[in-house]
Amino acid sequence: MGGETPKGHLDLLLLTSIDAGARHGYAIVEELRRASFGAFDLPDGTIYPALHRLSEAGLLVSEWSEDGRRRRLYTLTTKGREELVRQRTSWENFERGVRGVLTLRATR
Repeated sequence: MGGETPKGHLDLLLLTSIDAGARHGYAIVEELRRASFGAFDLPDGTIYPALHRLSEAGLLVSEWSEDGRRRRLYTLTTKGREELVRQRTSWENFERGVRGVLTLRATR
């Protein structure tokens, strides 16, 4: 996928990454790259606007960290956790449907 945004699923990926613990933008990018075996190598120009949008929607809160480098750490809000559950359930239903279709050829 390279730098191409995983269209329609970026919020789910970001919320999932942040659900594992407070993270700054670069750590989110690295985590998504690592966890996807390099499939999601997302540019800053994709990640940071999405993080700001999710913050404005009340799904994330952020604070400045002063651990040697000044970085903004993002954490899920209660509303963000609820949205993550909703999106994860939606994705799992979609995935189940796709798997069903992909097995059609094998069962004929």
